[in-house]
Amino acid sequence: MRVAIVAESFLPQVNGVTNSVCHILDHLAAGGHEAIVLAPAGAPPAYAGFPVHPIPGLALPFYRSVSVGLLGGRIRGVLAAFKPDIVHLASPAVLGAAGATAAHRLGVPVVAVFQTDLAGFARRYGMGVAGRIIWSWLRRLHRRAARTLAPSRATLRELSARGIPRLALWGRGVDLERFHPSRRCERLRHRLAPGGEVVVGYAGRLAAEKQVHRLAAVAGLPGVRLAVVGAGPSEKGLRRLLPEAEFLGLRTGVDLARAVASFDVFVHTGSDETFCQAVQEALASGVPVVAPAAGGPLDLVRPEVNGLLYAPDDTSSLRAAVARLAGDAALRARMSRHARASVEGRAWPVLCEELLAHYRDILAIPAPPPAPPAPERRPDLAGGV
Repeated sequence: MRVAIVAESFLPQVNGVTNSVCHILDHLAAGGHEAIVLAPAGAPPAYAGFPVHPIPGLALPFYRSVSVGLLGGRIRGVLAAFKPDIVHLASPAVLGAAGATAAHRLGVPVVAVFQTDLAGFARRYGMGVAGRIIWSWLRRLHRRAARTLAPSRATLRELSARGIPRLALWGRGVDLERFHPSRRCERLRHRLAPGGEVVVGYAGRLAAEKQVHRLAAVAGLPGVRLAVVGAGPSEKGLRRLLPEAEFLGLRTGVDLARAVASFDVFVHTGSDETFCQAVQEALASGVPVVAPAAGGPLDLVRPEVNGLLYAPDDTSSLRAAVARLAGDAALRARMSRHARASVEGRAWPVLCEELLAHYRDILAIPAPPPAPPAPERRPDLAGGV
């Protein structure tokens, strides 16, 4: 197949959207497919042997680490020259809307992958009034897709309620070799818990939408040491809020896997996750998870099996769940065994093959003819245009 991926975010920005796109490109390359990427300016010129076409972009006001592409006249030209069989919109917003319009005019089917809860992020940054506008924009965008893929059942229900048509479920893969219980590091554990305390950790972006301040409910639990992996705009405030916590900074690759595997309990704090890859990586590392009973974690955490769920926005429920696990080594050991097993079938190659199956389903549907070109606008003789 010839696949054009329009990525709202891409390297050098490292986030869930970028991670997914890179794995998809790796899989397409391994399978002998052809691909191109259209991404915000600043991206590398190529990835996995595929060309990357830069599109001017700007940072979102409520999510500064993500640069979205601006509408660019060259998008249609790039797609027309490549002649894709399908256009893949990765977490579409601004650049994705332009890609959807260009694909529609060229008569190329579109698959849209919903990944980022922009309305939820805006709400966490005090811009809740923008939510209705964002959903209206997303409805118009996704109605041009032959299929919209949601990462979790909770997100699928939300999109359906918001009027998004032609929905299907497609989760995310996990690197089962990188995230593995064998990465547990006793040297790091001794640094984090020199007295043999239970290490309770968080890994992710330190920003308002992740609601990391909820970790304050865990601070002070007897026999518990709190560890925080990540960076972001909330870091200074969190250091003041959690003076006893060990902040390990931004970690990637094997360093991240080693830190996560060295936790005894993994805590996720945000309630706006469409999937929550951090939870899946912790499970792959054999670490029991405590997460809010909302969004993506509902598909990943099996209460009393591989972790516990707490009532969203109820920090006393969060504290009780962590206290229970911290105080019961046998329960943690049992959940640790089930944690790894619960994601064994979710390796990236498996999930990417599921994605290709969606592509094939869409390509089997007769495509509508290309949209006619927009009529040329001529001057109005009465004095207008």
